[in-house]
Amino acid sequence: MKVVLLSLVLVLVCANHEKPAEIDPSKVTGEWRSIYAAADNKEKIEEGGPLGGYYRRIECIDNCEYLSLTFYAKDDGRCPLFTQVLKKQEGDVYVIEFAGTNILQLIYVSDNMLVTYIENDDGEKITKMTEGVGRGDSFTQEELQKYQELNSERGIPNENIENVIETDNCPP
Repeated sequence: MKVVLLSLVLVLVCANHEKPAEIDPSKVTGEWRSIYAAADNKEKIEEGGPLGGYYRRIECIDNCEYLSLTFYAKDDGRCPLFTQVLKKQEGDVYVIEFAGTNILQLIYVSDNMLVTYIENDDGEKITKMTEGVGRGDSFTQEELQKYQELNSERGIPNENIENVIETDNCPP
């Protein structure tokens, strides 16, 4: 009887732990626009900061084994365009070299919203950040709430959220 009870408790404990949400590759590919960014080191994402960027297109290649990112990085008022193809690493993360080494992970995707989580190592400090991108130029209240929850789960203060759509004057 103890074995049955122990087994039941184990099943309930395991069922109670959520697995990370699976990312649907068919929802990732397409035109995206950066709407919000947040970081535990806010200076990095403010206008003129080294991690300020504006997504334009994200593409899942081979079931997201590769991820193609097209984005602008504002530099002294100019908007140089970058496209980088990243290979998935162990742990479903991608590595991109930009203002240091960045570990990027897709953490949430819906039809109109995608959120990336990035840990940037500039050689001196690790900055945790998220970027919320959308198919349009704003989030619904529910989408903003989901974005805030994802920040809180990663220890990024919601008061550090920047509305980057307001500073995005790069070409569409």
